[in-house]
Amino acid sequence: MTTVLLDEVVQTDYGQFDLAWSPAAGFDGDVDRFFSGQVNGLVGAADTHGVYVNLARRAGGSRVQIVLREAAPPPAEGGWEDVVEVTTSVPDGADARWLTWAGEDSGPLDVPPGDYRVRVSAKGRDAGAAGEFADGVLDEYLIELWLAASEPDAVLITTSRNAQYWHTEWGGRR
Repeated sequence: MTTVLLDEVVQTDYGQFDLAWSPAAGFDGDVDRFFSGQVNGLVGAADTHGVYVNLARRAGGSRVQIVLREAAPPPAEGGWEDVVEVTTSVPDGADARWLTWAGEDSGPLDVPPGDYRVRVSAKGRDAGAAGEFADGVLDEYLIELWLAASEPDAVLITTSRNAQYWHTEWGGRR
């Protein structure tokens, strides 16, 4: 069974999108806090308060879908250009939510406590980065969560120049 938790065009600044488990969540510019011990530079899961997803657009709308799954999804399909997996833990009593830069936009996430694998798949990162102030949706993201044992983060697919840049800049901390 699959439950869609969010499916909309999200307006953000600085490409910041967070999955938050506590009020202390949210990317604050401390790259090491979010990417310590990781190889990827797109999805920071080293912080216990939540997961940071680095969207390609600096500003504007990006399509984001968040899906809760009962089991691991099949290998990435559907033309996704960049795919990363990380592990996170949602603590008991967490007020799980998604939020954009500085909490300008947010919403609830019905995610029960537990250890999760998170796969973030992206399309259009190069177009999003090049047209950061363009009208319309240029990039899209699928964020899938399922209960799973902890594993190191993994870069499954990288085809965009934008993802290659961030993997070099913020990844490689393992």
